[in-house]
Amino acid sequence: MISFRPSRMLLVALLALATGPRPRASAQEVRCGAGQDLVVQALERITPQSGNDAFVDALELLKHAVSVCPELGDAWYYRSLVEKRLGHDALAKYALDKAHFNGSEALDQGLNPLALSTPAARGITVDEGSAPTPAAPVRPGPVQQKWALVVGIGHFTDSEIPRLNYTTADATAFAAALEDPAIGQFPADNVHVLTDEQDTTKNIKEQLNWIARHAAPNDLVVIYVATHGTSRTVDTAGGANSLVTYDTEAYNGAQFDEDALYATAYPMVELANAVATRMKALRTVVFLDTCYSGGAVGPGAPATTEKLANTAPAQAMLAHMSLGTGRIVMSASQNDEESLESNQLRHGYFTYYLLQALKNGKGMTPLSQVYASVAQQVSQSVSAQGAHQHPVMNRSSADADFALRSPATSAANVQP
Repeated sequence: MISFRPSRMLLVALLALATGPRPRASAQEVRCGAGQDLVVQALERITPQSGNDAFVDALELLKHAVSVCPELGDAWYYRSLVEKRLGHDALAKYALDKAHFNGSEALDQGLNPLALSTPAARGITVDEGSAPTPAAPVRPGPVQQKWALVVGIGHFTDSEIPRLNYTTADATAFAAALEDPAIGQFPADNVHVLTDEQDTTKNIKEQLNWIARHAAPNDLVVIYVATHGTSRTVDTAGGANSLVTYDTEAYNGAQFDEDALYATAYPMVELANAVATRMKALRTVVFLDTCYSGGAVGPGAPATTEKLANTAPAQAMLAHMSLGTGRIVMSASQNDEESLESNQLRHGYFTYYLLQALKNGKGMTPLSQVYASVAQQVSQSVSAQGAHQHPVMNRSSADADFALRSPATSAANVQP
C-alpha cells in the first residue's frame, strides 16, 4: 500500500477540512506578497550565463515588484544587480540606495545570483557584472572535509496542510547513513538535522549559510530535503516552484491563499542559487524527496485542468542548479508526478531505495550509479502498486560524479 506526499492540487482539494478562519491579510501584506512572487519570477529567469533579453525581462518584473510594494528591499537589491549587469550604473546605485533604506535580507547576507561560487564546468567563468568568458576546467583534489544539511518536515503550523507520514523518519535515517563509518563517514558535528518545528524558512536559510561559510573547494557537501513541494501551476502569476517549510501559510479560512504561500514558503530558486552561487565545494549533491521536485531540474508542467503556467522559470532553475563544478541533483520524481510513501517500508520510496543503494555500496558507489539503481527500483516498486514515479538526476557536466567516501579514505581509517 502506498500513500501520497500530496501535491498542491491535492491540498486545494482538501479545503473542506479547514477548521476555522484566519485573520485576513492586510492590503499591504497582499501587495508585498505579490511583490515577493515577482522577485522569485525574476530570479528564475536569470543565471550568470543569461543573455541581455533575460535580464531585461527580469528587470521589468523587479520594477513591477517595487511598484506594488515600494518597501520591498530585496526587490530593490536584486534590481540593483540587474541594472548593473545591463550597464545602467546610475540606476544600479539608485536601486542599491533604496535597498539600504528599506532593509534587504539578501543584501545583508551578500547573496548574489549573478556570481558563481565555483568555476563553471563547461569551460567558462562568470563574475558579477560581466559576461561569460573562457576559463580552464577545474579538477578537485582529494576530499578534505564533509558537510551536510538534512531537512525532514512532516507537520506544519498551518494545520490545513496535510501531514506527511515518513519524512521525519526519512531525514533521520539519511543523516544516520551519512554519519555511519561504514557508509558516509561524515563527522557527526558536520551533519545538521532539522525536523518539523526546526524547519522554518529562516532556519533552513541559516543552515545553508553555515555550510557556505565552512565548506572549502575540496570539501564534499550534501543537502537533503523531504517535504511538500508545490507544482508550478499553483503560481498563477509566474509558475514558480517552492518548498513548503514548517511555518509556511497556505490557507486563509476556507480558501487557498496563493499570496500567503509565496510570502512564507521557500522558493526553489533560492535553493538553486545557494548551490550555484554560495557553495564553494567542488563536490555538492542535492537530494529532493518532494512532490514535483523534478520541476527543480527540468522543464515541463503537470497536466491539470487549471491554466498551465509559463514553463520558463523551471528552465531557468535547471540552469541555476547545473551551473558550476561538481553539481549533482537527484529528485524523487518528475515534474508532473507525486513522490510516494510506503506504509510497508515506512519510508518514502525514493529515500528507502537511496539508503539501500548507499548501504549496499558502503558509500563508495559513484552517485551516477546510485541514481541508476534508485531510479530502476523506485519505478518498478511504484508501478507494481499501480502508480508512477520516475526519479530525475541532473549534473553540471557529464563527468561530474563522486561517491560519499573513497576507497582510499576507507582504507586509511581501518584500524590494525
